[in-house]
Order: sequence, then C-alpha cells, then structure tokens
Amino acid sequence: MVNFQDYISINADVRFGKPCIKGTRIAVSDILMWLASGMSYEEILLDFPALKLDHILAALAFVARREQITQLVAA
Repeated sequence: MVNFQDYISINADVRFGKPCIKGTRIAVSDILMWLASGMSYEEILLDFPALKLDHILAALAFVARREQITQLVAA
C-alpha cells in the first residue's frame, strides 16, 4: 500500500485547505470525482501529466484511512 503521507498535503493557502497532491493544486476530491465519473487511471494520467499512479493510489489510501477514523461527538 502507498503511504499517502508521502504524496498528500493540507495547506490552508492551497485550495482552501483541501487535501491535495503535493506540489500541485489537484485535490484528493478531484481524483475521486474523476474515478467516480468512470475515468480510468490511464485516462486521468493522460489528462493530468503532473500525476503519477502513486498519486491516485495515495488519494484512495487517504480517503480509506479517513473513513476508518471515527470521532464521537457529545450531543
């Protein structure tokens, strides 16, 4: 599994603090939307040459990890 921390950064000055691929303005949510729309990894990589396969896998790993974290909030 790709270590997403090597590829994902969160910076308040970039895309309003959305998690992005380091060194780009491509947000994790952008990658997820492209995949959800039916784009293949290959299509994404062709359309966005700044991305590598590890970036896409890091975005997926980031979201999978975030999904595992549960926070209890007192009502």
